[in-house]
Amino acid sequence: MARGDILLAIVRTALNGDMVSFRKSLEVLIQEEREKKHHILADKLVASLSNSTSNNKLNGSHIRPNDNTKDLIFESTPHRNLDSLYLEDHVRDTVKELIEEQHRAELLRSYGIEPRHRILLAGSPGNGKTTLAEAISYELMCPMYTVRYENLIGSFLGETSNRLMKVFDFIKTQRCVLFFDEFDAIGKERGDTKETGEIKRVVSSLLLQMDQLPSYVVVVTASNHPELLDRAVWRRFQLKLELTKPSKALIEKQIESAISKSSINLNYNLKNLSSKLEGLSFAEVEEFYLDVFRQSILKRKQDNAKSIVTNSLKQWSNKFIAK
Repeated sequence: MARGDILLAIVRTALNGDMVSFRKSLEVLIQEEREKKHHILADKLVASLSNSTSNNKLNGSHIRPNDNTKDLIFESTPHRNLDSLYLEDHVRDTVKELIEEQHRAELLRSYGIEPRHRILLAGSPGNGKTTLAEAISYELMCPMYTVRYENLIGSFLGETSNRLMKVFDFIKTQRCVLFFDEFDAIGKERGDTKETGEIKRVVSSLLLQMDQLPSYVVVVTASNHPELLDRAVWRRFQLKLELTKPSKALIEKQIESAISKSSINLNYNLKNLSSKLEGLSFAEVEEFYLDVFRQSILKRKQDNAKSIVTNSLKQWSNKFIAK
């Protein structure tokens, strides 16, 4: 493409607010300048693109999904911060480091270092993988986009890879969190003889797209079965954290916090209660005490819910024996 045509395309797409096409046109110009050995100008263009996009200044606010991507990703507004979550200390400290690196990215770049921006969360269901992704988005003060597999994965050859490319093209236009839940659905081991050639092509496309993502896009993936992930996919993640079931101390802390926000007096030793609930996930613990709260209110035993707790423990014991 002639230089004049490139400049015209850049101006036209910027005026129309088409940030995906704007970025693509600017990347063509950057590549052309590099081919001409104009490395200083190319580096300045890259820096300007990175700064403008990461600060969401291309159109004065964050960019909404366009017609090509609105059915492939879901935008959500996070409401929970990191301090509101119940996490093991090493998990909390690691995530705080990631957030600080993102907030102080310009300082790192002045030393030629990019902040980390790819994180894999592993663990059984109900232990906070999705909630932690939301908290990261909250702390970074940027939108969160969740990939919608029901619309992403197609039945025709190359369809899924093309849709995946559209998602990544859009995501690169701004500072955001891109969340893949149940990541093993598209990141499966390519050596698995049970998988089709199409899935293998999807994994290859995924690796290519992830390698090209700028560091202001934070990719958070969650997997209940990390052992199924392709080894090359596994290596792409700079941070790998396992979210385990809560310890007795965390269960006690979770219930104590819930009680402080309610008008319910359990009249039950929390250490004993947490011991009896050990082995449940965070989500199951929450379900348990909400059940107790509901029954206490309905039976008007908010001042002394000990009998409700005892009965609920028996019911939950039977529930998990049945499983």
